[in-house]
Amino acid sequence: MPVINTDAVLWYNVGQFGQLGYGVPNPSDDPGSLNPIILDIVHLTGRNLFTIMHHEDVDMRTPPSINTIRRIHKLYIRLGQILAGRAIPPGELNMETLHVQPAGDTFKVFPVPFFKVRSPFLRRWSEMIMIMMAEAMQHTENRKSMEISTNFAGQIGQYMTRLYGNMASELFGKTRDEVKVPGFLLTEEELGNYDPSRFFTSSEMIDTVPHLGHVFTEDRLSVISDGIPVTSLPELQPWPTNLTSYYNAKKKFRDANTDGISHDDPSASGSPSAGGGPVIPPPPGP
Repeated sequence: MPVINTDAVLWYNVGQFGQLGYGVPNPSDDPGSLNPIILDIVHLTGRNLFTIMHHEDVDMRTPPSINTIRRIHKLYIRLGQILAGRAIPPGELNMETLHVQPAGDTFKVFPVPFFKVRSPFLRRWSEMIMIMMAEAMQHTENRKSMEISTNFAGQIGQYMTRLYGNMASELFGKTRDEVKVPGFLLTEEELGNYDPSRFFTSSEMIDTVPHLGHVFTEDRLSVISDGIPVTSLPELQPWPTNLTSYYNAKKKFRDANTDGISHDDPSASGSPSAGGGPVIPPPPGP
């Protein structure tokens, strides 16, 4: 099981996958669920993210191809269909069993390239999706055996809604007002006319050739492509270059000074480098 003193994306430090900066969503100390819908959501999202993050786009700093855009588009629709279709509002009776108590199941995670991903778009989008999965795995409604609430749907769906809106704004030139319309969806015509060069600077449209020796075959990925039960994970830690390690290093150096004056440790690690769609319930209020 992973460490539980952080909710950050965890470093899957296993063999070559660790060297290449693979990561997994953080379940904290919540390894499983009694709720089949939440298990479905985590598994579905993990498998889709695995496919998205093993596409060639992750190795390039240029805007992602339409292949990746369409995969994000379909994942947004599919997840929205599940959340909007299965969520029960507060005033509606939840389905309950009379004699059966579910045994539940263990969450599975799908390690994906993350910490060393060169694409700024996919690095940001994958982080948002893994935070969404971690929120689902740690949500109170994992105790519910049959239903999810509109509260859960709003809490989890807000991440994908924000991601999709950002994608539409930055890559398709949509306004904030347009993407905030409930059920907003890019049309087939807009997807077919995708051309980021209309919005991006010339320097963003070029890149150097990435390392070509880190591309795994399907057979090599088979050891992780079926998902790994979180109870079978080794002891995982956060990525070594992060704010926690930075501040811990500074604190140790400061405490070691006998003059009581804080000094910056030069060896301390630095800070880390409309319409037509499913209507996901809004996130819970403050």
